[in-house]
Amino acid sequence: MKIYNTLTRQKETFIPLEENKIKMYVCGPTVYNFFHIGNARPFMIFDAFRNYMEYRGYEVTYVQNFTDVDDKIIKRANEEGISPIEVAEKYIAEYFKDADALGIKRATVHPRVTENIENIITFIEDLISKGFAYELNGDVYFNSQAYKEYGKLSKQNLEELNLGARIDVNDEKKHPIDFALWKAKKEGEIGWQSPWGEGRPGWHIECSVMSARYLGDTIDIHAGGQDLIFPHHENEIAQSEARSGKQFARYWMHNGYINVDNQKMSKSLGNFFTVRDILSEFSGQVIRFFLLSAHYRNPVNFSKELILQAKAGMERLANSKERLVFTISHAKGQMNESELELVSALENHRDRFIEAMDDDINTADAISIIFELARFSNTNVTENSSLEWAEKNLSLFNELTGVLNIIKAEDTDSNDNEQIEKLIKDRVEAKKNKDFALADAIRDELKSMGIEIEDTRQGTKWKKVN
Repeated sequence: MKIYNTLTRQKETFIPLEENKIKMYVCGPTVYNFFHIGNARPFMIFDAFRNYMEYRGYEVTYVQNFTDVDDKIIKRANEEGISPIEVAEKYIAEYFKDADALGIKRATVHPRVTENIENIITFIEDLISKGFAYELNGDVYFNSQAYKEYGKLSKQNLEELNLGARIDVNDEKKHPIDFALWKAKKEGEIGWQSPWGEGRPGWHIECSVMSARYLGDTIDIHAGGQDLIFPHHENEIAQSEARSGKQFARYWMHNGYINVDNQKMSKSLGNFFTVRDILSEFSGQVIRFFLLSAHYRNPVNFSKELILQAKAGMERLANSKERLVFTISHAKGQMNESELELVSALENHRDRFIEAMDDDINTADAISIIFELARFSNTNVTENSSLEWAEKNLSLFNELTGVLNIIKAEDTDSNDNEQIEKLIKDRVEAKKNKDFALADAIRDELKSMGIEIEDTRQGTKWKKVN
């Protein structure tokens, strides 16, 4: 398997530190609001990456943090008249609602900054003792000039760096690019006692500390959005490697940006969408399908027209699955000779799917292969097919879509199913009795329930359409 490593700017063969085990850290949300569609992309793509690696037999320890103390959280707390901790708790709960809708599994560990204050203080003390950090009026800064490899991830020279977002400007710092490890408490802010006075952690330190705590000094993969390369991930490398003397992460993965209607997403442009906004119009499955339909390193243009196209594509796959399920409900027997001759052609789709995913998690090509599988099954599974052959097609379809967690079964309640089946049976009886008015009325009732029916030679097929 090959992964594009941002650190080396090339695809590299993935070799884990331990055989069949992966230690992976993905930067999580700052929980002061609902997360937006740009945030959703790394959460989803690296969830799909983890699913695939587990499918391939790896044991993945997957850590994704919550930044639950931050300037934005403090600002939101003051606006809402509640504590920063209450703000964080509120939006962590909202994160899980939206993540669940998008089919994102829970991480192995979801650590929080506020649960790691003692570890953060110890980490900073180690950096000070090694000469990589210094205290200044209750703040503590990382000494970027002391770490000679600063800039190796973003490929920037220390003297040429511009001041990045969330780097404190302070004329007393030794170098403009020095970043805060600990911030002295200001009036009205949350704080913890430390050797440098009451204060709170800087932004970058948290991920280094939590990664070391749950995964060790060196991990296999660190991942996140492209916007985190500098300064966040650059600073993580500097402080982690300065403290441990070891390589922090062997592979760095970053996804591309999302534009909205070919423009950068921005509140000022009025094109800023939270996932919660989009979920009011589209299902989480559609959003997931849309985002996985592009290669993760490429930019994605988000528009209503494009997500409607993704919805239509997803529905074609869902229809293919429903057709197989319906065939299975009526088919019998073992594979015949002509079907046995098609088995290798069927299973070739799995090989090509793996080949695509092994090439830097190419979900776009992987989904194209699933479409090819659907076309193959539509052509080669008919009303005369054997039960074994139909089941073999469905099993492979479920296997490949399951890796990406797309095209899930309908979550229809069993009681609803019984009611639907009874109405369909009543309609069949009405047609037998030539009571077409009743049959049409039952069809209309099913339609009002969001159920679409189709009369076939094998019986009546139904599916949920809303």
